[in-house]
Amino acid sequence: MEYTRFGTTDLLVSPMGLGCLRMSEQGGQVDDVESIATLRMAFDLGINFLDTSANYGQGHNHQLIASALKGSQDKVIVHTKSGSPRTPDSSGSRSGSSPEYLTRVCEESLQRLEIEPLDIFCMSRVDPDIPIEESVGAMARLVEEGKTRYISLSEASADSIQRANKVHPVVSLQMEYSLWSRDPEDANIQACRDHNMGFMAYSPLGRGFLAGQFRALSELDEGDARLSSPRFQPENFQRNLQLLAQLEDLAKDKSATLAQLALAWLMAQGKDIIPIPGAKSRKHLEENFRAIEIELTPEDLARLDEIMPPGAASGMRLTGEQLSRVNI
Repeated sequence: MEYTRFGTTDLLVSPMGLGCLRMSEQGGQVDDVESIATLRMAFDLGINFLDTSANYGQGHNHQLIASALKGSQDKVIVHTKSGSPRTPDSSGSRSGSSPEYLTRVCEESLQRLEIEPLDIFCMSRVDPDIPIEESVGAMARLVEEGKTRYISLSEASADSIQRANKVHPVVSLQMEYSLWSRDPEDANIQACRDHNMGFMAYSPLGRGFLAGQFRALSELDEGDARLSSPRFQPENFQRNLQLLAQLEDLAKDKSATLAQLALAWLMAQGKDIIPIPGAKSRKHLEENFRAIEIELTPEDLARLDEIMPPGAASGMRLTGEQLSRVNI
């Protein structure tokens, strides 16, 4: 497996990372034993890049990773986000960009992860009421104090990326990116390349849809957050299933699963694009990992662009309220 230098850092990362959110929340019953086994299997396979957040499970995710990392801290790179203060409905807010909040969460993350310094500390959201220069300035001080080696951003616009880099080098951007969420291609990816930043693609499987995990809304549990997504509303969902059927034909031609095809497409967009699919079981981890072995030809890529060009998905990727909290 070929490792890639991550942005301007001295870190060499695997072509695919591992998103750890569902090990602590939003994925049904939590199974710490299986999660730790999955993390250690990832390390054995050579996946050395984890994505987590202070918000995931209200600290549980950090503690889980700390347990799995024992004896492997020097082999694994942890990218941890600040998260945002939880509102009464647990939806979060954008006030997680204040210097005071970023400083406090970084220090809490150090204690929970049992890593010092952090590898990469990421600001989860850009708050329009707080100049990004102030937020990044606080993160720069964390670097100076030896609390984190590098800093990064999530869901930030091209303009915010440029302004942030004038204060301190930002090593990466994390943003939703997949075959059915191609918004970053408009400006965000190019902004990253202009500043020699890495790009982390979260939700690379479209919240499970692109993996073919379900073919009917009735298969989702009551209260599943996806049921409020515009793309999972009945009419949009049926239209999106038609796109999935076309992807399935190509996946069969490549002797791949839908998930592997979607991940292979992302990795074919450039070595600076690192997908971070979530997995909370060894079975799903191994399936995702095999995507690294799939080589897509120019003809395959052209066919995928024909099936799912930008804007092909029916429905917005987030609700209006959720979009109001991202800076794209």
